[in-house]
Amino acid sequence: MAPSDSSASHRQLAAQRGPVALAIVTVSDTRTAETDTNAHYLRPQIEALGHQVTAYHLVKDEPAQIQTILEELAAGPAQIILFNGGTGISPRDTTFDVLSRNLEKTLPGFGELFRMLSYEQVGAAAMLSRATAGVYRGTVVISTPGSPAAVQLAWEKLIQPELEHLAWEVAR
Repeated sequence: MAPSDSSASHRQLAAQRGPVALAIVTVSDTRTAETDTNAHYLRPQIEALGHQVTAYHLVKDEPAQIQTILEELAAGPAQIILFNGGTGISPRDTTFDVLSRNLEKTLPGFGELFRMLSYEQVGAAAMLSRATAGVYRGTVVISTPGSPAAVQLAWEKLIQPELEHLAWEVAR
């Protein structure tokens, strides 16, 4: 499906603004910086497009830690914050809960599209994902499940194609 003239025009304008500043946050009780395959995947993907990773954090799935890092990063140079992990329904999964009560504008289409695409990979288990996105203090916040397949799917099919457009829209 071809994008609308308006979307194509917006993408063109957005691409002229230069590199997008992103922050990566992995929410995990078990990963270390060395074993964080999601950050190891995302950083080179971002940099290969000429964009910048301005911050990387690995935090425990603790609401206070997630809240603190959200506030810190939203006050910094990142235009987009990519959270991964903590989006399921187990008692330890709290990323969605913290982010959803902070988002000032939500992008329901992100979660809907992510679950639709995820369904093609994992079947009905896709409904367990609480992937979400929105805007907090002028910063785009995107939250995906922590599985490497989910991060790759979200990046390749949803985030990367609209990265510059997202950064442009939230700042105009």
